[in-house]
This record gives sequence, C-alpha cells and structure tokens, in this order.
Amino acid sequence: MQIFIHYLLHFGAPLLIALIFFKKNWKKVYLIFIATMLVDLDHLFANPIFDPNRCSINFHPLHTYYAFLIYIIFIFLRKPLNIIGIGLTLHMITDLIDCLFMYLNCQECSINDSVLELFNLIS
Repeated sequence: MQIFIHYLLHFGAPLLIALIFFKKNWKKVYLIFIATMLVDLDHLFANPIFDPNRCSINFHPLHTYYAFLIYIIFIFLRKPLNIIGIGLTLHMITDLIDCLFMYLNCQECSINDSVLELFNLIS
C-alpha cells in the first residue's frame, strides 16, 4: 500500500492539480511537475544509493528542510518558477508521507532519522 500511495502522490496528484488549476496548459504544467522529480538525482550521492528504510527528508541535499523552504518560496514567484515550486513542494510532501509510513511500520528503523523529531513534534 505504501508504494501505491507513494507513486499515486508522485504522478496522480500533480496530474490532478494540473488539470484543475492549469486547464489551458495542463500538459505543459504536468510535464514540469514530472520534471521536478529530477530532484531525486541527489540520491545518487548516497551510499548505498537506495535504502528502503531510509527517509530521504533531511538526508539528501535537495531534500533538506532548507531546500523545502526554498521550494515553498518558489510558489509565490512568477511562472514557471511557481509551477516548479509546486512540483518540488508536492515531491517533498510525498516523501514526507513516505517517511511517516516507514516510521509507523518500523519505529526502530527511523531511530536515526532527523525527521523523527518532526513526527514527535506533530504528535
């Protein structure tokens, strides 16, 4: 279920937002949203590159809280930066939800994740 929700949020939510809020240019906007997934290239610098129990939020350079804040600021700028900001923010929210799933399924796996502090703050 986690994988299904993860990819639904990565591909379905941007499509829905493009269709609802950018009716005239939804195809172009959707392609920009999909292109923002290039932010995941920072995973290539991790060792190992993929770890199913690793939360990407605040681990990879382009997934830090500081980067997240910049992506949110982009939303308030002119096109196409606002569209890029929406795509990147959606990406970070999706990854944050994925981290929450990991935490709920295996709290011991998340013991070293800095996002754990955020979850404790929220709950």
